[in-house]
Amino acid sequence: MNARRVVLVGAGPRAIMLLERIIARFDAGAEDTDARDVGAPRLHVELVDPHPPGGGRIWRRAQSPLLKLNSMARDVTVFTDASCTIDGPIRPGPSLIDWAELWRDGRLDTVGPDVDIDDEVVAAEARGLRGDSFPTRRLHSYYLAWFFARTVAQAPPGVTVRWRADTVVGMRGPGTVALASGLELRGDVIVYAVGHNGREPDAATAGLIEAARRERLVYVPPAFTADADLSALTAGQDVIVRGLGLAAIDLVVLLTQGRGGRFTHDGERLRYVASGREPRLHLGSRRGVPYRSKVSSAIQGAPPQREVLTADRTAALLARPQQVDFDTDVWPLIAGELLHGHYRELFTGHPDRVVGDWPAFRAVLQAHAWDDPALLDAVAAAVPDPLDRFDIASLDRPLASRTFTSGDDAHRAVCDHIATDLHLRTAPERSAAQGVFLAALLSFLALAEIPTQRWNARSRAVSLPVRWHTFFSYVASGPPAHRLEELLALADAGVVRFLGPDTTVAVESGRGFVASSPRVPEETVARALVDAWLPGSGAAVSDNPALRELATRHGAELRVADADFTGSLGRVHTDDDGRVLSRDGAAAASLFALGPFTSLTEGGAFTRPHANALSLRQTDRTAGAILAAVRTPPLPSLA
Repeated sequence: MNARRVVLVGAGPRAIMLLERIIARFDAGAEDTDARDVGAPRLHVELVDPHPPGGGRIWRRAQSPLLKLNSMARDVTVFTDASCTIDGPIRPGPSLIDWAELWRDGRLDTVGPDVDIDDEVVAAEARGLRGDSFPTRRLHSYYLAWFFARTVAQAPPGVTVRWRADTVVGMRGPGTVALASGLELRGDVIVYAVGHNGREPDAATAGLIEAARRERLVYVPPAFTADADLSALTAGQDVIVRGLGLAAIDLVVLLTQGRGGRFTHDGERLRYVASGREPRLHLGSRRGVPYRSKVSSAIQGAPPQREVLTADRTAALLARPQQVDFDTDVWPLIAGELLHGHYRELFTGHPDRVVGDWPAFRAVLQAHAWDDPALLDAVAAAVPDPLDRFDIASLDRPLASRTFTSGDDAHRAVCDHIATDLHLRTAPERSAAQGVFLAALLSFLALAEIPTQRWNARSRAVSLPVRWHTFFSYVASGPPAHRLEELLALADAGVVRFLGPDTTVAVESGRGFVASSPRVPEETVARALVDAWLPGSGAAVSDNPALRELATRHGAELRVADADFTGSLGRVHTDDDGRVLSRDGAAAASLFALGPFTSLTEGGAFTRPHANALSLRQTDRTAGAILAAVRTPPLPSLA
């Protein structure tokens, strides 16, 4: 029997995790068959990516050693485990920290192939890695490459895997992809499994590019920070930076430490020693503050659990005939879950700081809506320390009620906010922040219980991908605490200045870029602007020609509509198994897509151990559908 062929477009984390699931399921289905026998099932998988398998483009080894994950080493895995509710076999393996410990103990060969970390800087990092360390992207790339090597090494007889260092540029008929090299590859199944890509400039970005050209300004549009050309940002130059998320933090790192600056500790606080090659960075955004730092405290009270956004509540929503609206049906439940997460930990973990007990205060929470002003009075009576109180509106927009007397006033307010946030999210006695984080994580997982088609149009196009994803990233997926400590040191050194909330930027002829806020009575003028956020995920306007073609010729971007809203997700429409859907809704038999450019619920690539991660559930489900497809009769030859 000829080998059935699967072509994976991409070889980054999502693609190699899918590969592992394909092989695990194939192996389980062929356990009773000797693959050496005539007619035994055979499978060949070919991955196409210009970057080596594992890290792909984003997590590749060839990038600055200063760039890190925003997850601790103990919170990163690509393996299934006993928590996973999947149909395929569980094939556990080491988390990133477990892998590093096995490597430095010389025991990695007990769970897979050994690995030679041939970069001494990375090797030194691996030797000193702790569970609460934030690994560099370069170390992570070794882990991902090892996972790929292990997956291939453990493939059963009859399964072969090959990586081709090339780029898919499009399809040339059913089952055939064209490569940049001029070659064509044929597969019984084609799977687009790429990660984040750039996009063609939207109207606003294109306008800024043209204005910068006309006015001889420097403009750096949204990009992946490791790929952005920052060479035009010169020493001492004033640079306005829009955005205060993870991309902005990475940008600051590259323009300070990346240019020879260094941090020292004087015994009391962190200090920045400038190299003289840094620009002066003026940072602003809608909130005006950075993403909340990662939480390092530990739960000291009752274990976290869902108390508001429960399975029963979700089932009740789905039992109704109408579609689910995120803003009115689900957000109040999430908000209640966050309140319960905070106060459960405060009352059960730190009872000396509250008046009353948890059962009584739990009843108070359940008697009030999350935004009921009366709840604030109840909190004030039961929680004496204002730092122990939790208000979701203030969490989301901490400067919303502030009007500033000057730019310096706004700058100081942001610095004070960062310092307070660091204390609340790192001090062991402030572990209620961990309760909020875990409540947000449980809520994120709970949303996967609601089938995609049950959300109304506005929820699918706006509320989930914009409101919820942005809020979750801000609260639960921020930078390591030390990055915000560094940001404060840079502010003390005069390298970083904060512009305040609701920052907008205009181009004025003869002046340059002008940043302002309706609540700050000063403008900031600069000849350079960086938009420090990732490019959008619109597949039809991607800078990847293969994705553009997939969205416009072989599939369609998902448009959603109901009586109240019509819009596009900007993503390739797939069914729940990842099959690409045509404009008339028909599912392709042998064309699949998986990743942030699809309509599938996005759960990231790698994940936390023991979390029944959405990404692992999705890759397992898609792997099952792929194997079902390759077992169908072969495609006819193209004429």
